[in-house]
Amino acid sequence: MDLHRYPERFEGFGPNPLDPLGPRTTHQVVAATNVQLRSLVRQQCPKSPGIYGMLDRRGQLIYVGKSKRLRTRLLSYFSPRNAEEKAGRIIQGSQTILWESQPSEFAALLREQQLIRRWTPRWNVQEIPKRQRPVYLCLGGAPAPYFFLDRMPPADVVASEGPFMGAGKMQRAVDALNNFFRLRDCSSKQELYFADQLQLFELQQRPGCLRFEIGRCSGPCVGQCTRRQYDQQVAEAESFLDGFHAAPLEAIRETIQRAAKGQQYELAARMSRDLLALEFLHRKLMFLAAARRKYTFIYAVPGEHDTPDEPAPRGVWYLIRRGEVCESIVAPRCPEEYQRARQRVAHWKRVLADPENHRAASPFPFTLSLVANWLRKQPQELERTFHPSEAGRRYRALARV
Repeated sequence: MDLHRYPERFEGFGPNPLDPLGPRTTHQVVAATNVQLRSLVRQQCPKSPGIYGMLDRRGQLIYVGKSKRLRTRLLSYFSPRNAEEKAGRIIQGSQTILWESQPSEFAALLREQQLIRRWTPRWNVQEIPKRQRPVYLCLGGAPAPYFFLDRMPPADVVASEGPFMGAGKMQRAVDALNNFFRLRDCSSKQELYFADQLQLFELQQRPGCLRFEIGRCSGPCVGQCTRRQYDQQVAEAESFLDGFHAAPLEAIRETIQRAAKGQQYELAARMSRDLLALEFLHRKLMFLAAARRKYTFIYAVPGEHDTPDEPAPRGVWYLIRRGEVCESIVAPRCPEEYQRARQRVAHWKRVLADPENHRAASPFPFTLSLVANWLRKQPQELERTFHPSEAGRRYRALARV
């Protein structure tokens, strides 16, 4: 995970795949001093929801944020109270401020996360202390997948969840999971082969680490398991990631009890630390699993403010499937718009009815945690949700308002 790669040249925020009202105008102010920057923000920045970015003197994007009230949030960076805080340090290194209005706070939140993933700005990623960095728990690494942490999930993983805070605690959980499911954790350079993999010559293989010798790895580096056996272990690991069982926690609790009875207090203490890390992770996984079970609907988000891009606020309908935002359309306001929206809504209805799609990932898996936390903090927003089959009734109700 290279956090210090050469920064990509910034040439604008880029397209927003979840904004059916776009493209949007990116506004920017440039000044040599913070006093001048503050004055320009006060004069030009709207009070609408949106996202903003800071560019350093080389034109590199160093930070992305979002706010329900852009002007208020940006002016707070110049407050003397924040001079020694993160906000003050960011603005001291900035010469350009950009912003992009959004139709709602929820839309701004989606756009912020998309941009952080796209650009990985320094102050969103590298400048955060390692223990505070958000990380994703990933299960991947063909041909023998294993658990690992990454700043952003690679595209070819079997499964991933997150983000989670606390990299140290999460690394302890990863080690415990790989041990329990007997998954490898060796370097990608380690040569692997399975017991059912044909060899031209019978070679004496040596394990790449001690984990196989002590029973914590299945030994795909020495042909001690078949591909089918290893795949079964990966399936069990994925099932844990989906919140379907808590077998690793139960096993560690039993180990702690045996160690305590045998007066193996050092082992009991070490396993207790593993248990705390796994309990933290399991609570988060259960929270996300509940969101997957409960959150499949259209979420109708009204436009909140007039903006230069939208003199009349427009709402957005988001299709949320198993907690993840999949697609969006402009909320219809008249019969002609509703007729155009009906085709897309009918497609959504078919997608939700097809059992083959129940386990399929959306194009935006990072939105699961975002949606789950948004609706946990603002449960009243669930009143704006409905099944695609209710779209006509919901449109007519809104049209009467």
